[in-house]
Amino acid sequence: MRWFGLWDSYFVICYLLTTGLVFTSAVPQGHRVVAIGALTLAVPWYAGIGRPLMRHRTSDRRNTVFAAGLFVLFGVAAAVDLMSAFALFALVPMLMMSLAARAAVVTAVLGNLVPVTVLLLQGGDAAGPLVLFVLLVSLLGIALSVLLGLWIKRVVRQNEEHAALIDELRQNRAQVARLSHQAGISAERERLAREIHDTLAQSLISIISLVQAVDAEVESAPVRAREHLALVGRVAKESLVEARAFVADRTPASLQESSLAQALRRQADGLTAQSGLLVRFAVEGVERPLPMAAGVVLLRAAQEAGANVRKHAEARTVDMVLRFGEGEVGLRVADDGRGFATADGEFSGAKGEFATAEERDGSGPSGSADEDDGGGFGLRGMAARVAETGGVLSVASERGAGTVVEVRIPLAGTVDDAAAGPDADRTDTDPTDTDRTDADPTDADRTDTDRAGALGKVLAGALGKGRR
Repeated sequence: MRWFGLWDSYFVICYLLTTGLVFTSAVPQGHRVVAIGALTLAVPWYAGIGRPLMRHRTSDRRNTVFAAGLFVLFGVAAAVDLMSAFALFALVPMLMMSLAARAAVVTAVLGNLVPVTVLLLQGGDAAGPLVLFVLLVSLLGIALSVLLGLWIKRVVRQNEEHAALIDELRQNRAQVARLSHQAGISAERERLAREIHDTLAQSLISIISLVQAVDAEVESAPVRAREHLALVGRVAKESLVEARAFVADRTPASLQESSLAQALRRQADGLTAQSGLLVRFAVEGVERPLPMAAGVVLLRAAQEAGANVRKHAEARTVDMVLRFGEGEVGLRVADDGRGFATADGEFSGAKGEFATAEERDGSGPSGSADEDDGGGFGLRGMAARVAETGGVLSVASERGAGTVVEVRIPLAGTVDDAAAGPDADRTDTDPTDTDRTDADPTDADRTDTDRAGALGKVLAGALGKGRR
């Protein structure tokens, strides 16, 4: 207790004043020596026994022993010199801080009656008026002692409560800091997992497929093999750039250098070159600058959807459409592959988790069974990304009828140049688009509606249809 030093100072002052009064009193010198000796013995008695008990709020037999010894020393001093009664100013607080409330009050009352008792025992002609005066002073001292004692008890209790609250606050702050640290680690781990899955893992799968193709073509079609080797080198370089970007938590390199439409077009061309699929890319609506977060989500969704088509769908053609609408931007990826059953799909819009029945048993086209896909992280990671932007992910598929993956992200108001990224430098955008977006007062409401719709409801409807 930091305030305990003040009590030490108070007790020292009381000791010095009382011994000074005793030293100058009119009683015989021998009585003064005994009184000062008794008062002086109370100092080590307090320092060695009482102070630790009061400081640490200990409750055992030592409290009673300390109070009894203190009372005896005071009684001896007061018996030989009534000036020692001024020691009650220190005695009462000591008793209140070392004993329980009731015992402390009783002891304080008895201590205030000691001077009266001494006078009655001494007797004498002038004892009557003096006893009456000392009795009145003692009664006043008793009242003050009780009030002071109760106040001291209250102060001590409040300090204990404050100390407990401070300790609890420190523990809570430490727990919050620990949980925040763990949450930060989990969030960073989740981000790296998504980035690795959407970039490095897909690129490595492409490289493996191309190397296998080269191995089959090296003798029969050397020209084609060299083309595939060149493609391997290009994919590896792009992967290195992407890896450096996501480790530094920067914008993907493909969006730093060009618009989203251009990046998606290159993605479609790359998918054609790597897999032999016929990938058609188109833009619907008037292209305009997008927030970087929306661009990253749509680019990663296209990469994941394309990788799933290449690995699982057994498709021949893929249609990839980037759609700019009023208050939103969307991406639609449709293939003519074997599809999968979505009627039993599960989706959690709050957590951004999605898993089809086939993913759970290890046979679905979204890749949970494929050892190259990282344990079915694809659609779940895509759904989590979309949910972070307040968007909607829908998947519609049926066995033998292909699969449609669609992402819609709401846009609110105008796009800040800093958030728009490289798209902000484009000059082929209709200048009326920004005005139209700014003037439409329903955009904010539409954004709120899209956010409140939640991914689960929309995706559940899409899964219930089970058809494109």
